[in-house]
Amino acid sequence: MADHGRHNEASLLRDYSRQAQTYDETRSASPSVLGPLREALAGAPGRRLADVGGGTGNYSRALRDEGWDPVVIDRQPEMLARAEAKGLETVEADAMALPLPDESVDAVMLVSMLHHVEDPPVAVAEAQRILRPGGRLALMVFTREDVESMWLTDYFPSTRAWIVASHPSLEELLAMVPGARRIEVRFRDLDDGSLAALAGHPERVVDPAWHMQTSYFERLERDRSEEMATGLQRIRDELEAGTAPREPGPATVLAWTKSD
Repeated sequence: MADHGRHNEASLLRDYSRQAQTYDETRSASPSVLGPLREALAGAPGRRLADVGGGTGNYSRALRDEGWDPVVIDRQPEMLARAEAKGLETVEADAMALPLPDESVDAVMLVSMLHHVEDPPVAVAEAQRILRPGGRLALMVFTREDVESMWLTDYFPSTRAWIVASHPSLEELLAMVPGARRIEVRFRDLDDGSLAALAGHPERVVDPAWHMQTSYFERLERDRSEEMATGLQRIRDELEAGTAPREPGPATVLAWTKSD
């Protein structure tokens, strides 16, 4: 399991202070994700919900409106300031060292954040630790199989190695949460403009206001700006010709229940 930490360290973008200023313009709560999250969290013994790596709190806000009592936990203070402005409770902390007591919450969700963590198994173990018996864990991830199926890496070939290395396989993820149930996520909206959702809208892929709100393109611009420019131009040309791909990428929610 230690390899996950090394792989993620290679692709990690720890500083989201710049993205925090504009994050909510393209990364609100997606109905395509909320449905599987609700399914995974259903049956929790209470309504206290820890949103680990919750950023600006858009998923917490959506679930608060449905009766949950969320706390947004994130290591980026600029992100948490946005969550606080929405009236959400926040805690500044790393997912690998949660400052919450054992068995103190009824549900935990980690939404599209595990690939930013240096050691994913440690973060998952922390989420399990703070759950009460019977508590629900919802782990929304892009598995290795999910990212391998996306057409975007054909246009930006240098990204294949690190995006695959930084995303554990479904088998590896299930080893972290034995007995978890997989719920497939299919993006039918662009409310949360993740890379997978953007893949269904190539006209947004070429728009910096959209693609630069993803860690994928932020890293690509940092490391291979010429390749990024070439790939984006290829997509623009195909948009003009009417041949650009329009297949959103898949994602996965793993639903796990803590034993009594």
